[in-house]
Amino acid sequence: MGRKLKWGILATGGIAESFAKDLAHAKNGEAYAVGSRTLASAEKFAKKFDIPKAHSSYEALAEDPNVDVIYVATPHPFHKENVLTCLRAGKAVLCEKPFTVNARELEELIQFARTNHLFLMEGMWTRFLPVIRKVRAWIETGEIGDVRLVKADFGFKTLWDPEWRLLNPKLGGGALLDTGIYPISFASMVLGPHPEKIMSTADIGETGVDEHFSILLSYPEGKVASLNGAIRLGLTNEATIHGTHGYIQIPSFLNAKKATLHGEGTVKTFQDDRTVSGYQFEAEEVGRLLQEGKLESDLMPLDESFAILQLMDQVRDQWGLRYPFEDN
Repeated sequence: MGRKLKWGILATGGIAESFAKDLAHAKNGEAYAVGSRTLASAEKFAKKFDIPKAHSSYEALAEDPNVDVIYVATPHPFHKENVLTCLRAGKAVLCEKPFTVNARELEELIQFARTNHLFLMEGMWTRFLPVIRKVRAWIETGEIGDVRLVKADFGFKTLWDPEWRLLNPKLGGGALLDTGIYPISFASMVLGPHPEKIMSTADIGETGVDEHFSILLSYPEGKVASLNGAIRLGLTNEATIHGTHGYIQIPSFLNAKKATLHGEGTVKTFQDDRTVSGYQFEAEEVGRLLQEGKLESDLMPLDESFAILQLMDQVRDQWGLRYPFEDN
């Protein structure tokens, strides 16, 4: 497939805008269509990002015969339904993180995609950034020895609005799904998705969502991950990987533009001078995989996404936190 893939963008919110803006820089794909719940919203988005086609429903977008792959950018609780709409139409899908609100929902999506031989991937865009790829290479070549400790935080102080998505349990609000997915996925990337022990605590605010949390994961051979997330506290948003022969620091790791390796007597810095956010890298990875006829990504495999959601389910069980829309 020598041509550029034609992308459909499902939803017109802030994350959809960020993706559309960066997609213009992708080498193997281009925005072709957008779908919204109203034609007016779709047309406004299409005009802003010079997208040829606007659809008045998600179903119409999914049924568009010219669309090769769809990016699902709706809020967390709607991911399962929206992804299934696209998969049932035979479309490849990149779904914004977190994949779904719980592992049970994702299991259904994975089963459908694999049964019908359709491409599906979680949009954990951090994994595809040049800096994170370099960090993985440093680890794999033993630059800091054996990794023993991963520390990662992501948090910000949102404005107080009990009805807004981040503070509304009916919309899957709270730190875990929104900010927590980043440090949890980062730890999974470095140490694996199956810790031996999970310990956690959270502050459940007055709206019934977790406003900040701490998680401690223990792995074999003394490996540990210390993770924090928040939506009412500003955190450092830094990740540090400590090994037996040094450590790696990554400021603002979720959209990393820099990483510094402190070895035994050596210091190396990798700098990414991009001027865009970086969503085009995950789009290019999807394009490459589809052009090669692959149905999953080795960098963000479905089984790992599922294991991460299982871990997050266990953490919520420890807190006694369920969303109102989850089955009893």
